[in-house]
Amino acid sequence: MITIPEELKSEYPFESHFLSIENNNLHYVDVGTGEVILMLHGNPTWSFFYRNLAKYFSVNHRVIVPDHMGCGLSSKPQDYEYTLKTHVDNICLLSQKLNLTNITLVVHDWGGAIGMGLATRYPHLIKKMVIMNTAAFRSIEIPARINILRNPVGEWFIRSFNGFAGPATIMASKKGLSPLVKKGFILPYNDFKSRIATAKFVQDIPMSDTHPTYETLKLIEEKLPTIKAPVLLLWGEKDFCFTMNFQKKWLEIFPNAHAVTYPKAGHYLIEDEKSAVINEIEKFLKD
Repeated sequence: MITIPEELKSEYPFESHFLSIENNNLHYVDVGTGEVILMLHGNPTWSFFYRNLAKYFSVNHRVIVPDHMGCGLSSKPQDYEYTLKTHVDNICLLSQKLNLTNITLVVHDWGGAIGMGLATRYPHLIKKMVIMNTAAFRSIEIPARINILRNPVGEWFIRSFNGFAGPATIMASKKGLSPLVKKGFILPYNDFKSRIATAKFVQDIPMSDTHPTYETLKLIEEKLPTIKAPVLLLWGEKDFCFTMNFQKKWLEIFPNAHAVTYPKAGHYLIEDEKSAVINEIEKFLKD
């Protein structure tokens, strides 16, 4: 069990909650009262990624931030179906158990596909959506540095040397992270076993129609236009992974989205443009 060290409690001051799913514990933050904001992280982050948004918006909202199974403070089972479908199932179950409605959905990275899995299954639950540097549709665009990690040797490298979460603390932010924040991002991924999901997420990227997750992602993509909730599209232009091509695709799917881009921000958009992102989301919530 990962515990939050004292020096990180000012950054991540949240009480832990857990949902038991088939003998594994899904960890989540549940803070504040009011209309619901559900924030879904990607790989290789965890609920720590949304800490600043959670602290700010929980003053007037109920903010819920889960750690996907295998990530953050959730269980890290070694024999588990780390697939898009399973992650979507888990978030749908969490939403049902917590009786969430009128949800403002905030997504980033793999949280996009997982969150849109929830939104396409239960569009009536979604009030608004904030989409940041992510995808929920098929694409053949992938950085070589990520593609090379999708094989068994890549899994060994990620799990042996923290070869995904570690480099991300340098590559994903254009303005740089403090040593304390870097420590927070890699805290839950401190040994071979704890890094299983960071490796499995990479392997779960469906680059061809023979991949097990291809049909799951295809179905989500086909149903995206059925979501009628207003969309705020926030994008770091310097993202090496989710480039501006992905942002343009989102605008094709949701042409009425309000789009804001940040020329000097990378993949970890909230780290590079925290105040600007908070201001845009706050205006969006008040509209």
